Amino acid sequence: MTLDIICFGALNIDRLYRVDEIAGRGEERRILGVNEQPGGSAANTAVGLARLGLKVGFIGKVANDREGKILISDLEKEGIDVKGVKVSSSGRSGVVNGYVDQHGERALYVDPGVNDTLTLRDIDLSWVSSARFLHLTSFVGEKPFEAQIQLVERLPKNVRVSLDPGHLYAIKGLKRLEPIIRRCNILIPNEKELKLLTGKGPEEGAETLLSYGVSVVAVKLGHKGCYVTNGEEKHWLRTFKVKVVDTTGAGDAFCAGFLYGIIKDMSIKDSGILGNYIASRCITKSGARAGLPYISEIDLAKIYELYGGSVG
Repeated sequence: MTLDIICFGALNIDRLYRVDEIAGRGEERRILGVNEQPGGSAANTAVGLARLGLKVGFIGKVANDREGKILISDLEKEGIDVKGVKVSSSGRSGVVNGYVDQHGERALYVDPGVNDTLTLRDIDLSWVSSARFLHLTSFVGEKPFEAQIQLVERLPKNVRVSLDPGHLYAIKGLKRLEPIIRRCNILIPNEKELKLLTGKGPEEGAETLLSYGVSVVAVKLGHKGCYVTNGEEKHWLRTFKVKVVDTTGAGDAFCAGFLYGIIKDMSIKDSGILGNYIASRCITKSGARAGLPYISEIDLAKIYELYGGSVG
């Protein structure tokens, strides 16, 4: 079976604490509730893509502990091929402690565990080379970052590559990320990450990334929607109005919708609208995955009508 896309990133258990307000330095705030869910940026996007009906695989690493078993089991439940997930006999699986306020805003603290021991030796190159797409997200440590660089350098050119850099990679700067960016077909930063990488806003920053050989740049703008360009087309796309419960995973959900559109040969404009729609569904429920829709719930004509008319 040829996979449509393999996602490669950290696997974490998200422990999400609902709080009355995000605490500042030296402040105390009240915890209103807590829940625990499987997470990780690439994994959230993988689940979103699998629910949209694509054949999805995953590269990552967990420990042989309770959290690791939950992480693998949840991917399998979504129909994701976990051949690329390695289980370490020692150490602990990754955990993210998240604090979400009553407006849906959040603060995250990452304990990477064995995520940061992943190396190229853990990856089956022939398996990845048989996929149509490889989607990368960030790790805390250097070893898996180097593994991603080494992997994209070895991939055949017919495997397209996308990157959602996240804050952890954006702060490394363009020079450190250049080996990956020059191999990327699609780059999906948010506005702050783009500023960190290029020192510029969406339009000029995207032009800088395109100059590195990237084919498409999609800039996530939060409640403002997104900006997408391939150097010829340029589109500012507003988001969908929904009641916000939790913004956790909104960017990952956008990636799922946008990449689905690209894989299905939709225009970059339509892909951006779909990305915004999937993100809007995500933030109506608590956690990164509960709101992700299934393909049976997707009616593109109705989405475009809801957006404000059919698009080309």
